[in-house]
Amino acid sequence: MASSTAAAAVTPDRRVIRIPLDEGLVCLRGLSPKRLRFEVEYGLERGTTANSFLFLGDTTAIGQHVEGHPLPPVLVHPPGASFAEPYLEQLAALIPAEAALKVVVGHVNPNRVALLRQLAVRWPALMLVASNTGAKLLSELWCQQKPPKPGESASPGAPAIPPLPPVDVVKQEASRPLGHSHVLRLIPVPTPRWPGGLMAFEESTGLLMSGKFFAAHLCSEAWAEANRSSTEEDRRYYYDCLMAAMARPVEAVVDRLDELDIRTIAPGHGPAIAQSWRSLLADYRRWGERQEQARLSVALLFASAYGNTAAIADALAQGIARTGVRVESINCEFTPPEQLLAAIRACDALLIGSPTLGGHAPTPIVSALGTVLAEGDRSKPVGVFGSFGWSGEALELLENKLRDGGFSFAFEPIKVKFSPDAATIKTIEETGTALGRQLKASQRRQERRTAAGGLSESRTGPAIQALGRVVGSLCVLTTRKGEGESQLSGAMVASWVSQASFSPPGFTVAVARDRAVEALLHVGDRFALNVLAAGRESGPMKQFLKPFPPGADRFAGLALEASPGGQPVLPEALAWLEASVQQRMECGDHWLLYARVEQGGVLDATGLTAVHQRRSGGTY
Repeated sequence: MASSTAAAAVTPDRRVIRIPLDEGLVCLRGLSPKRLRFEVEYGLERGTTANSFLFLGDTTAIGQHVEGHPLPPVLVHPPGASFAEPYLEQLAALIPAEAALKVVVGHVNPNRVALLRQLAVRWPALMLVASNTGAKLLSELWCQQKPPKPGESASPGAPAIPPLPPVDVVKQEASRPLGHSHVLRLIPVPTPRWPGGLMAFEESTGLLMSGKFFAAHLCSEAWAEANRSSTEEDRRYYYDCLMAAMARPVEAVVDRLDELDIRTIAPGHGPAIAQSWRSLLADYRRWGERQEQARLSVALLFASAYGNTAAIADALAQGIARTGVRVESINCEFTPPEQLLAAIRACDALLIGSPTLGGHAPTPIVSALGTVLAEGDRSKPVGVFGSFGWSGEALELLENKLRDGGFSFAFEPIKVKFSPDAATIKTIEETGTALGRQLKASQRRQERRTAAGGLSESRTGPAIQALGRVVGSLCVLTTRKGEGESQLSGAMVASWVSQASFSPPGFTVAVARDRAVEALLHVGDRFALNVLAAGRESGPMKQFLKPFPPGADRFAGLALEASPGGQPVLPEALAWLEASVQQRMECGDHWLLYARVEQGGVLDATGLTAVHQRRSGGTY
């Protein structure tokens, strides 16, 4: 159905290609092979694509339209301003400036509004199409200017902001006729993270343009994925980063899509899903089940003006969910008071985040804070987070009011000036993980107090005791990823290790979901496995078993060597292996990684491998 054309607009690290899909329908795909932004969902660093869809106009008569009445071109899901130059070049080659271009805006944020302004300048007859909430956001953001960063100043020669074009507001599901006998069904899909969400479904081709749903940040020119497994990890990672914290509304959207005659799903990012879209919908349901079944929950309240506070919320949610604690994401600007109150009363911990706008917190956050102070349980931990430009009065307000109100803090307030970078995002993730662990530990203590004899039957049963007799070598897994200020590192003691193949040489290692290093061990990532020597294992064990605060350097004070691929090697190890992750399998509370050995060496030919003996298979 689709093949990319040679026509492409190019800038360094950004280009846009055309992929013809049907008569009068073309996908304009922006390609970025490098990490585009620092938000948590870009953490796999496999680049990204930005997919938009252009329906060319014609004079076809459809429905109520009179023969010969022109149907305008319609652009669905334009990208953000990151792709502006090559994107506008491609669009101008297809659509004349005098055309009455209509633009379906499925997601509204400042970056996308910046591109819409440029469209309004080039196509003066522009009309926008948005959901009811999306139209409200467009009105609020259209004239907003992002504050300059330190050392920058607003350019006096900056172009004037054009007037907001007329907006066709889609209050409920509706259809719109298009050129070349296409019919577009518009489906509002509001979620806490994207309250203005709007999907588009073309009925004759069965093409669902799903926007943020089912996406993956993966740079690919191919129109559709080769098979389900080729992108599964990327789509799962995207789900865990952005969807897991709102599993219930996401499942409601997936249930609605079952009613459509879908043939292909084309998300806003990544290749389309042409053959196995039903499997992907089933995966979305399955991935959400773990969140829904969790016994502990954290309410994550936020508002976000420029997306930075939302990015912090995403990283916290990712870290918390890694521990098996459910996260309920609540956008205070678009959540009914009764839903907010129910979440505050039901949660086991509460986090509240806010930007600072004009020296103040947004009104919805102030209102939510009042509800927390009036109805919140003082025995449950709280946290404060947010971003700011020149000052952070909103964060000071939240912190002071909660402390004065008698709440205990799970962590020191997270205050990010402007946008968080990769290292900050990683630290925030680890902060969320630490909170999740704290809640789980408190739950276990409570269970031990109420259990007969103070011992859990699951740890003393004969099968669990027998499982403990399965022994493994003691190792330290170490990894580094990235360069310069963006470099990330991690380490952990690993004893669930086993050789898995002769050709190619490979092994498996089990990594608990809540390990900070797990985020650096996706397919394609490299690491070193340092096999410890019997009698000399206590030093490395002491170093890497001690608790680290979020963001701490696991290698501080150590004299390390490096493998040929730049991975950390412990000089006191018995042997080392440098390996790359080839596959990941979900195994309950762990991920099982299969890694291919790339290089290695024996550091002590006479030593013996340290082995971990256990009495129970219910604990390390």
